[in-house]
Amino acid sequence: MAVGVNFYNQAQAVHSKGIISALGLFLGGYLLRLRGRRIAMKRTATKKTTKKKAAPNLRPHSAIMLDGPDRAPSRAMLYPTGFKKSDFEKPIIGVASTWSNVTPCNMHIDELARVAEVGTNKAGGKAIVFNTITISDGISMGTEGMKYSLVSREVIADSIETVVGCGCMDGFVAIGGCDKNMPGCMIAIARMNRPAVFVYGGTILPGCITGQTRKLDIVSVFEAVGVHANNKLSDKGLEEITACAIPGAGSCGGMYTANTMASAIEAMGMSLPGSSAQAAISPAKKKDCREAGAAVLNLLKLGIKPLDIMTKKAFENAITVVIALGGSTNAVLHLLAMAYAAGVKLTIDDFTRIGKKVPVLADLKPSGKYLMSELVAVGGIQPMMKTLLRAGLLHGDCMTVTGRTMAQNLAKSKPYRKGQKIVRPLSRPIKKSSHLVVMYGNLAPGGGVAKITGKEGMSFIGAAKPFDSEERAMKAILGGKIRKGDVIVIRYEGPRGGPGMREMLGPTAAIMGAGLGNDVALITDGRFSGGTHGFVVGHITPEAYAGGALALVKRGDSVTIDAERRQLTLGVSAKELARRRKAWRKPKPRYTKGVLAKYASAVTSASLGAVTDYNLEV
Repeated sequence: MAVGVNFYNQAQAVHSKGIISALGLFLGGYLLRLRGRRIAMKRTATKKTTKKKAAPNLRPHSAIMLDGPDRAPSRAMLYPTGFKKSDFEKPIIGVASTWSNVTPCNMHIDELARVAEVGTNKAGGKAIVFNTITISDGISMGTEGMKYSLVSREVIADSIETVVGCGCMDGFVAIGGCDKNMPGCMIAIARMNRPAVFVYGGTILPGCITGQTRKLDIVSVFEAVGVHANNKLSDKGLEEITACAIPGAGSCGGMYTANTMASAIEAMGMSLPGSSAQAAISPAKKKDCREAGAAVLNLLKLGIKPLDIMTKKAFENAITVVIALGGSTNAVLHLLAMAYAAGVKLTIDDFTRIGKKVPVLADLKPSGKYLMSELVAVGGIQPMMKTLLRAGLLHGDCMTVTGRTMAQNLAKSKPYRKGQKIVRPLSRPIKKSSHLVVMYGNLAPGGGVAKITGKEGMSFIGAAKPFDSEERAMKAILGGKIRKGDVIVIRYEGPRGGPGMREMLGPTAAIMGAGLGNDVALITDGRFSGGTHGFVVGHITPEAYAGGALALVKRGDSVTIDAERRQLTLGVSAKELARRRKAWRKPKPRYTKGVLAKYASAVTSASLGAVTDYNLEV
């Protein structure tokens, strides 16, 4: 038994050792396999992180139209326009040209469009140049034709949207010259939200009369009309100014609407740096056009679209720069319209909020001394923007069409040269707060926009002289029927009542020419040219045609314009206004067919940007 037991115990021990050894071998193998899996997983993870990203789709729209056997007819139509087989594999980049010979502002843009085409093709895209319309504010000013001016902004936006959409373009360059070109192009860019760059056609050079040092522009001519009417300038003198004021191509030469909007768009980040401050005929402008097409292709590669750039902060940057430059009141109207197209909530009160902390720095015409060409010569707007950025007045983190932020774009900008007098330092501004003053009151419950540089004073109280059209007011001014202390009221010139919201440069220039600039005020439901200066309030809402208080003003009524309190007040009791309103009858529409009638039926108030697609029921 003992021997048996001993044998059993020995066998059991061996068995136990075998189990332990087997278990050890199992665990060891498991741990080795686990470690191997971890190493493999690590390698896999490393492979995933180092794996190249999928190439961006550079043809998100054109491929749908051109690729595949079933799209052969589309390709066939493009061969005769200059396409080669290899071009169908490239992104289609539109070049929206506003060329026209109806105005010097745009007479050179066909050449710029061709330069942009070459730049686009060289960068690897396939450019298609197409045209949209332009009109001339300067030529049509003071006529029935001027009613088509603001309408043209909508036509430009609609036509560019139509061509880009129908042509399945992957991106586009838009080149604008005259006033409404800029917002029209930008509204289309926002609506389409395809990679795009805006190019400004550039400013005109000043005109001059042989033997004189005075620099002339279009406003010089408008004001000369007033001087001539006041018998202080001969027919010969007027003709000399007329013949020499506009020496060639480019947009009107002061900080008028075209230069204002070009600067605003650059500040927004939708133009290449420097685009807003270049002469129309210059190597710099051609370089700007060449690089624009390449910039669109870069945006395609980066996946950056206009609405990534056109943010609320970007619009605030635009407003800031407009104020610092002493820009046109039209910027209010156009930036509101552009913001609506971009889905950005912007109101006229944003101009007040920003204007309280941003000073006027640039001494530019119309209320200042210098022309845009002189600002170009000292470095444009980039050095001023860098100053504003350092002072915390610009948002440096906003994306731009370069694919870099505003702060990155401005990093290498050099300061203005010492001794230049065009742009003042922040410590010595022309005006400590904005010249664009949004006013309210019983004459403008929905708001009005004044241009108060401070040179006119900060308040004006006078007796109303109402006129139911610009022509009637102009006749009275040129006829010497306006006196010191008068408040000229021009009504039924609003977006719907005009229709078209004409600019009142003729009347305001005639007032200046008559020597009444400091003694007369003008208020209207129309708007003003960027060339207007003096004590003026426009964009009054509701407009007279819609039953606004402007329609109820009578000759001799007291009108108070208080820029400090931001109030526009008619010195008539509420009871009397109610009585007048009850007796008022809406005038018959001036147009019942055609584009002006369509515009009048769709347009919003000036305080909403005078847009034509607001809250559409579809």
